[in-house]
Amino acid sequence: MRKLNLGCGKDIRDGFVNVDYVKLPGVDIACDIEKGLPFKDGEFDYIVCQDVLEHMSDAGRLMREMHRVLKDGGVLEIRVPHFSSINNYIDVTHKRMFSVFSFDFFLEPQPGYFSNGYYFDFKFSKDVERKIEFGRLYSLLYPVVNINRTTQLAYEQSFLSRLFPAVNIRAVLKR
Repeated sequence: MRKLNLGCGKDIRDGFVNVDYVKLPGVDIACDIEKGLPFKDGEFDYIVCQDVLEHMSDAGRLMREMHRVLKDGGVLEIRVPHFSSINNYIDVTHKRMFSVFSFDFFLEPQPGYFSNGYYFDFKFSKDVERKIEFGRLYSLLYPVVNINRTTQLAYEQSFLSRLFPAVNIRAVLKR
């Protein structure tokens, strides 16, 4: 099983090809991922992309590249800061913010999902999991907010996301 840890930083993982912009200790390949990924089509079974997409000028382009290098049936695990997270404002290198529904744009159209399929010429086949994650202070909200898409939408569209800010979004997509 080939695994890719994209934008790994100091999170070096055994058994993964660790890729980052900077050649830190343990980084296998240093490259500018905004210009594309230096891998063949369908080379990986599993990709971890944590705290990367918010730094991209064109997140859709990187999503396309990850889709390209994943095998059919391969899994992409993403973590990005939730739009209500203070981390969006602390880190001056962040270029964009995400809703839990942002990843609908990269999926095959499904009833009840936001979809603008004309933006992208690729689609992931399945939404394995999508959760809004909270820090310790509001961790009791996790099971309530993540009951289903309706409760996630209610949280994001109401004052609750401002009163009780989330930390991250975790999305798992299957090619």
